[in-house]
Amino acid sequence: MMKELDCRGMNCPAPVLHVRDTLAKEVSIDIAVLVDNEAARQNVSRFLEHQSYQVQTEPQEGGFRVVGTRGEGAYVPPAASPTQEVIRPGTGKKIMVLVTSGHMGHGDDALGDMLMFNFIKTLKEMGSDLWCVAFVNSGVSFTSKGSEAVPLLQELVENGVQILACGACLAYFHILDKMQVGEVTNMLDIVTGMKRADSVITV
Repeated sequence: MMKELDCRGMNCPAPVLHVRDTLAKEVSIDIAVLVDNEAARQNVSRFLEHQSYQVQTEPQEGGFRVVGTRGEGAYVPPAASPTQEVIRPGTGKKIMVLVTSGHMGHGDDALGDMLMFNFIKTLKEMGSDLWCVAFVNSGVSFTSKGSEAVPLLQELVENGVQILACGACLAYFHILDKMQVGEVTNMLDIVTGMKRADSVITV
């Protein structure tokens, strides 16, 4: 039996929350989710994949139909927060860094740009305590094509650090299709990550 959900017109993270709550009530169902933007398509698809679904996307007028099916005998994990499935814990203390802007501090923007880039460049000095770096608002530009920070973030990924970029923010700045590193995420992932982290650094 296929469960149909219409999540068109819902703002982040409502589509993922709606899917999560449905799966919590009806664990073993196949599901089809209607969404009207690319960020929601990616977030719902990723959530379903982490719940052991095989996912296919069907373009529709004004959006997408995301279909999740389970093979017979597939493992059915609890429908918990997406972040619990997405973010991989490191060793020792778990530090989450939340980058909320393309600049650091207030005053001269050029100086702020340089300071933020140098901050990202120096994040690796946290070692294995660095667990996750999440980008929101204009900070998502660091994950997109053309940013000098992309190789630095890719190095963090290779060392086991989770890089997350707000899908709604990427869409707002029209760079969702230019993302080069990390995973598209939503506010549910970020808030849950903050709850699970031992400490959160916001810049």
